[in-house]
Amino acid sequence: MRSRIVALLLVVVMVVLAACGSPSKEDVMKKLSGKWNEAKGYDLQATMEIKTGAEPRSYEVAVWHTKPSFYRVNVTQAGSKDSQMIVRNKEGVFVVTPSLGKTYKFQSDWPSQNSQAYLIGALSEDIKADKNATMTEKEKTYVFETATRNNHKKVLPTQQIHIDKKTLLPTYVSVLDENKVEKIRITFNKITLGVERKAGDYKVDMDETNTGKETEPAADDEATGLSTYYPSVAWADGTLVDEEIVKMDSGTRTFMTFGGEKEFIIVQEPAVRAENKMAVSIEGDPVDLGFTVAALTENSIRWESGGVSFFIASDNLTQDELIEVAGSMQVEGMK
Repeated sequence: MRSRIVALLLVVVMVVLAACGSPSKEDVMKKLSGKWNEAKGYDLQATMEIKTGAEPRSYEVAVWHTKPSFYRVNVTQAGSKDSQMIVRNKEGVFVVTPSLGKTYKFQSDWPSQNSQAYLIGALSEDIKADKNATMTEKEKTYVFETATRNNHKKVLPTQQIHIDKKTLLPTYVSVLDENKVEKIRITFNKITLGVERKAGDYKVDMDETNTGKETEPAADDEATGLSTYYPSVAWADGTLVDEEIVKMDSGTRTFMTFGGEKEFIIVQEPAVRAENKMAVSIEGDPVDLGFTVAALTENSIRWESGGVSFFIASDNLTQDELIEVAGSMQVEGMK
C-alpha cells in the first residue's frame, strides 16, 4: 500500500514538474505582450532579405517607435546609398525618397491596417489575432507560427516568429509562401526597449530629405540605362495585348495593356527629381512592397524604385491583386 502511495506521489510530482518546465502558448503570449507592449518605445536595427525575385535582395532596416503612434522606419538597400523612409507623426504619414528629393504625405492610420514583420508590436498583435497560432518550444527559442496580416497575405500567408527564451525578444521572422518556402527573412540585430523620443525627432525635415544629386534629363532609355519591367504573376502570362512607347525629354514612357479575365494597364517611365521641397499629398494608403513603399487606392497602385516610376490601374483587379502584380514586376531586358 505504501509503495502505491509513493508511486502515485512520484507521478504527481513528475506531472507538476513537466507543467512547470513547459509553459503554455498562452503563458508565453502573456509575457511577450507585457514586455513588448508596455515599453514606452523602442529602437531596433534589422536586416531584411527578400527572395521573391530572380536574385535575393538585402536591406538594412532601422526603426524608431514612441507610443502611442510615432514611427520612423528607414530602409536602405545593401550596397547602395539609396534609401526610403516612412514616418508617422502628429501631422500624418510621410514617405520620403531622398535620392529623388520627394516626400509624399498620406492621410492614413498606417501601420494599424498593415502589419509589418519589422515592427515588434505588430508581431505581438499577429500572434494574438490568430486563434489558430501554434507555438513550438526549442532549446533556446519559442517559435510561433501565425497567419500574416500584411499586404502580401494572399501569396505569403504564413510567418514563423523566433523568440529568444531568455530575452523574450524576437531573433528573426520567416515569411513563407503557400508551400511553406521562406520568401522573406527579417533578422533582428539589435532591439532596445524603453526608448522614448521627443515628437521633434519624428519631424520630416525637407532640407535633409532633398539630398539627391541634380542630374540632366536623359534623351532616351539607352542613356539612362533603365530596364523594362514586366509582371511575373502566372495569371498575367500571355495576356499582354498591347505595348506602346512614347518618347519624352526624360526618356521613354511605356504603356502596357493586359487583357483576359483580369484587365489592367501598367505605365512606367524614368523617375524624376522633385522641383521643390514641398511634401505632396497623395491619394491612397501606403503599402510596403518589401523593396519600396507604394500608394494604393481602390483601383490603382503607384510607386518608384530603381530610378523608375510605376503606375498600375484596373477596374476589375482587387487591391490584393494590384499588390500581387506590383510585387511581381521583374526586368525583362535592358533597353
